[in-house]
Amino acid sequence: MRPGSRFDEAEQREKHPDEEARTPGDMILSLHLDHGGHLSHGKHVNISGKWFRVTTYGVDRKTGRIDMDEIQRLARECKPKLIITGASAYPREWNWDGFAEIAKEVGALLLADIAHIAGLVAAGLHPSPVPVADFVTTTTHKTLRGPRGGITMCTEEWKKKINSAVFPGLQGGPLMHIIAAKAVALGEALRPEFKAYQQLILDNAQALSESLLGRGLDLVSGGTDTHLMLVDLRKQYPEVTGAMAEDWLGLANIVVNKNMIPFDERKPMHASGLRIGTPALTTRGMGPDEMRKIAELITRVLTAEGAAAAVESVRGEVIDMCAQFPQKTH
Repeated sequence: MRPGSRFDEAEQREKHPDEEARTPGDMILSLHLDHGGHLSHGKHVNISGKWFRVTTYGVDRKTGRIDMDEIQRLARECKPKLIITGASAYPREWNWDGFAEIAKEVGALLLADIAHIAGLVAAGLHPSPVPVADFVTTTTHKTLRGPRGGITMCTEEWKKKINSAVFPGLQGGPLMHIIAAKAVALGEALRPEFKAYQQLILDNAQALSESLLGRGLDLVSGGTDTHLMLVDLRKQYPEVTGAMAEDWLGLANIVVNKNMIPFDERKPMHASGLRIGTPALTTRGMGPDEMRKIAELITRVLTAEGAAAAVESVRGEVIDMCAQFPQKTH
């Protein structure tokens, strides 16, 4: 459409009054992807990184944990409009109150992405960011154990803007079957059995992490407070990449995924870590005894460096174990 046309003039008149405040280019402070963050939190290849300027925080090199003093320093320095918390591969509890204090000090909004830990939060087994965050987002298909989808929660003052950003801003139309499935999942999360399930997830994660540590593997931050753990392969298996380990274990019917670890020297397609979680195993009915067995199977494959005989032997044991805990069909 040529400049000055009737359509162009109409477009100009329809601009939202606070459009300048929403112009891409604002500063975001979020967890670095290599330290457990997420693509959607400002990585340059994601639209969030294309629309906004991003400063990232990371974990302490020695402890593998988030350093709140460092985040405060960065926030004072870069003056973000939004601070994002939450991760895809950080195994420790989040200090929501500490982040809220920093956000308030620098005049930033606070977003808590609880996609991976929503089930734990719903069950009261992980602190909730709802009382202190401006926005809380989650997927519904991880520890919440629902359909693939998401939920955005916000304070009252942001409700209208969030709704209009979803429709007509991003979404053409709702998927009613997914909405219904979310309602079922949220209904399940209200039941006492759901809390028991989440507690077993944590018990299994502790058993698995302790067993892996006992077999000489390094875990980022030395363990886990949640449902997942991040294995650092470099010390025990310096020549083995995360990609290699993922492939070998996949052939043995053990599903994990390669993952960058903090301060990783390798590229993302190779990586030096493995991300392992316990929700799916727990859903099948497995417990701490099975977690200890799984740790033994994982280390057998890694120690054999994917040798065919070892992989085939472990694969047979995995099939036998799964047969004892069949997937439920109702």
